[in-house]
Amino acid sequence: MKFAYRFSNLLGTVYRRGNLNFTCDGNSVISPVGNRVTVFDLKNNKSDTLPLATRYNVKCVGLSPDGRLAIIVDEGGDALLVSLVCRSVLHHFHFKGSVHSVSFSPDGRKFVVTKGNIAQMYHAPGKKREFNAFVLDKTYFGPYDETTCIDWTDDSRCFVVGSKDMSTWVFGAERWDNLIYYALGGHKDAIVACFFESNSLDLYSLSQDGVLCMWQCDTLPEGLRLKPPAGWKADLLQREQEEEEEEGDRETTIRGKATPAEEEKTGKVKYSRLAKYFFNKEGDFNNLTAAAFHKKSHLLVTGFASGIFHLHELPEFNLIHSLSISDQSIASVAINSSGDWIAFGCSGLGQLLVWEWQSESYVLKQQGHFNSMVALAYSPDGQYIVTGGDDGKVKVWNTLSGFCFVTFTEHSSGVTGVTFTATGYVVVTSSMDGTVRAFDLHRYRNFRTFTSPRPTQFSCVAVDASGEIVSAGAQDSFEIFVWSMQTGRLLDVLSGHEGPISGLCFNPMKSILASASWDKTVRLWDMFDSWRTKETLALTSDALAVTFRPDGAELAVATLNSQITFWDPENAVQTGSIEGRHDLKTGRKELDKITAKHAAKGKAFTTLCYSADGQSILAGGMSKFVCIYHVREQILMKRFEISCNLSLDAMEEFLNRRKMTEFGNLALIDQDAGQEDGVAIPLPGVRKGDMSSRHFKPEIRVTSLRFSPTGRCWAATTTEGLLIFSLDTRVLFDPFELDTSITPGRVREALRQQDFTRAILMALRLNESKLVQEALEAVPSGEIEVVTSSLPELYVEKVLEFLASSFEVSRHLEFYLLWTHRLLMLHGQKLKSRAGTLLPVIQFLQKSIQRHLDDLSKLCSWNRYNMQYALAVSKQRGTKRSLDPLGSEEEAEASEDDSLHLLGGGGRDSEEGMLAES
Repeated sequence: MKFAYRFSNLLGTVYRRGNLNFTCDGNSVISPVGNRVTVFDLKNNKSDTLPLATRYNVKCVGLSPDGRLAIIVDEGGDALLVSLVCRSVLHHFHFKGSVHSVSFSPDGRKFVVTKGNIAQMYHAPGKKREFNAFVLDKTYFGPYDETTCIDWTDDSRCFVVGSKDMSTWVFGAERWDNLIYYALGGHKDAIVACFFESNSLDLYSLSQDGVLCMWQCDTLPEGLRLKPPAGWKADLLQREQEEEEEEGDRETTIRGKATPAEEEKTGKVKYSRLAKYFFNKEGDFNNLTAAAFHKKSHLLVTGFASGIFHLHELPEFNLIHSLSISDQSIASVAINSSGDWIAFGCSGLGQLLVWEWQSESYVLKQQGHFNSMVALAYSPDGQYIVTGGDDGKVKVWNTLSGFCFVTFTEHSSGVTGVTFTATGYVVVTSSMDGTVRAFDLHRYRNFRTFTSPRPTQFSCVAVDASGEIVSAGAQDSFEIFVWSMQTGRLLDVLSGHEGPISGLCFNPMKSILASASWDKTVRLWDMFDSWRTKETLALTSDALAVTFRPDGAELAVATLNSQITFWDPENAVQTGSIEGRHDLKTGRKELDKITAKHAAKGKAFTTLCYSADGQSILAGGMSKFVCIYHVREQILMKRFEISCNLSLDAMEEFLNRRKMTEFGNLALIDQDAGQEDGVAIPLPGVRKGDMSSRHFKPEIRVTSLRFSPTGRCWAATTTEGLLIFSLDTRVLFDPFELDTSITPGRVREALRQQDFTRAILMALRLNESKLVQEALEAVPSGEIEVVTSSLPELYVEKVLEFLASSFEVSRHLEFYLLWTHRLLMLHGQKLKSRAGTLLPVIQFLQKSIQRHLDDLSKLCSWNRYNMQYALAVSKQRGTKRSLDPLGSEEEAEASEDDSLHLLGGGGRDSEEGMLAES
């Protein structure tokens, strides 16, 4: 089963760089995250990362008008044609240069990319299979500097391109006779955005210095004439036109001369500037960085480098409202199809916000760790993941929705360790600021702060199985501090290590603490024996990580010489070891003086984690690979590649020789530094831009690994973000005790004979989920108890695992709850004897049922509140009638309308208010 894990989602990062897009229905935001793309479903409150990746960071995304196709272009010019329906790559293409933007025509037949100082128009891929999905139609020249933005007319006849040379160019998508190209000036800075009016050739252009120009065209879109083709057909057309002109001349001699309006029709398209507006009249705004325009409602949204956005109504340029949403520059703006929601992306802090401008409220407000994530931990039921980063923030993520629902900012320095208590409602974190903090997930507050007598930096934290004892290892004083969770007092200080503490772990079954240190030892401390050292395990190198097996019968230690050693904690005997130096396969950084093969000698595994069943172990470190080993056989089962993003450092084993010059490595030169912000060379005295900014590549590494308690997935905190790998059950055929007599036909024949137990056993041996579902749902609810009592013990675990996975997708909630209840009641005593191996299945079952409980409890409490209110209103009306029997009927009808309005029309706001009160 371990071979079936595959990438399923990316958490911890919501936006990096590039343009945001709304889907055609307006309910989802498509956000580029590194070299991946994440779809945030705002209606169903869920995020999903597409299972594909580009070679470099994504720079721009173009969405087809029907929302079925997307073109994803990275920094290197490589493009992927992606189907958003089947979530797969249809075609690869290389544009041979850096692409700034890509846009489909409204009719979906063509798309335009801006590359360098040119614009190229391609035939859009159709619904039929094609050998080459991208066919170049035309190349448009004109701008002298890089082209920045594109917009199309509604009828797909023309498009406009903005450039950094302060000019705006209107091009015809067809061979128009009266419009080949038209250049517009009027700006003193680079063009940020340009937009056509609805059903018109009138357009708006915005420049980086905060200037808006309105341009009026003297020709309607219907007035564009096709240029006659060349050749013999052109001669025939020319003769026909000459004959028509002769007839027209005869008519004019009879009727009179042509009017000026008729003469203008034969001329070229002309533009004139109607108005020019300035955003920074008061001088309190920085550069304009992003803009979006909704043609139907004439709304213009502009984002600035100071984090402020404006909402204007055009063409009157009336300010509707402005708001500061971030401390960093707004990199991208998008409006959905209805014009209600506005999405903002801030690349400096990795923020993604969706704002509803009419109610002036946030629909979505997410931010990842703007520095690298260091530690993670799963909650006991597998529903939540807590992460800690170098930015000092602690974030809790929902694994079902993929969103962060609470952020704790009490730490003043980097977080080094996070863990859950056994209840799952308390998060304990350690930090370099010298504190260990406990956070309550019920009230979302920091209710305990543990400190040491002398200021010290904590490198790791651990909590025992009961949740009463908290311990943390010091990096500078080489001591272990032990506190009581109830009182917050320091219980003991454990001394004995001669180097920094690199890892702590409590035995899940016993009161024993294991501590790993750089002094080449692992010490076992007995909590009930006055914290005395029970055993000292001598290692051959510095210990970097330590972890217990879920049943507490084995201990794994990762050391600096790339080895993983396994120990029996009871007898202090080494039971095995794994040499992992060749499995890491580290890459060579751009500035390394030695090869990757020699650099691998100093690399090692820095994080370990046992699987939920304890049969395998995950290991990761300073590499782009995560290795999973079989513990008993001590062999490598599979190596997972965390990322293929070449925008990160140490990704390739060999350096590109073309980057090596006689003057040194080209990586030492800041070629792209500051170009996005308009500052080419940071010099002293520069007012704009960060004077200390340098172009650098973050190094790929895995900082923490954790297996989900359910055994269905595992998570890794990496330079890319928080990656989730789940079991792929769709393409996995894993039969159980299969023989030739078991076929789907035999299963259905047993169901027709109402031999339900035999049918279920055969379906479980085939291990086809659809067949198992058919067999279980064929059992009448009155016979569930009889069938469950006749199931062998070996198959009870299989049925429970299937029920747990079915709770997530099936509508038959009560039916499957009956199955679960009967199985646990009849086989509970026998299952307890195998609690260690069955624990992942039971936790997976608990997670699935808990999700339904949370959803239904909110609905039931809301209905209960409505019924209580209706009863209170009816009692109040009854007392009024008894006191005033001649009361007016209008008052009764008004109170009835009020109650109906509260019950039926409260909507989302009233529900949130009720939940906030409760």
